[in-house]
Amino acid sequence: MRYTATTLGLAVVVAFTAGVAMSPLARLAISEAHAQSAPLTPAVIDLMALKHGDLPTTSNPEMNAKGLVITDNATIGIQSGNVAKHMHPKTDEIQYIIEGSGAMWLGGERKDFKPGTLIVIPKGTAHGGTVVTSGPVKAIAIKIPPQPADDTVFLN
Repeated sequence: MRYTATTLGLAVVVAFTAGVAMSPLARLAISEAHAQSAPLTPAVIDLMALKHGDLPTTSNPEMNAKGLVITDNATIGIQSGNVAKHMHPKTDEIQYIIEGSGAMWLGGERKDFKPGTLIVIPKGTAHGGTVVTSGPVKAIAIKIPPQPADDTVFLN
């Protein structure tokens, strides 16, 4: 898997900007039914004010999530909670942790994270199965390209 400098640079800039916009104490899942993307409109979203219970529930009882930006090329969402170890064969994912800490599977290793951590998950990379030490864990999730409904494969 090769990232173009533009794709990776854009993702890092978006995640960095979101982190800078939040306090230093600052954590996509996009709904399974993708709506056709509309042109971007100006918006200000207070991610720190969104609590786990404020986000829509998902089919996973431990994960709540809300799509924030949907374009033809990428999606950005906020997610709170935990999901079992899985991978996305068709979608790259970048997570920026804004609340909570712990460790998660990334590839074949457990990796620690805390607020301010940027996690790059290339398509086909196992991830999830978070062990929370402080939570709930809340993250910005960027999916490139937008994740199709059939793009989650759960792993043992």
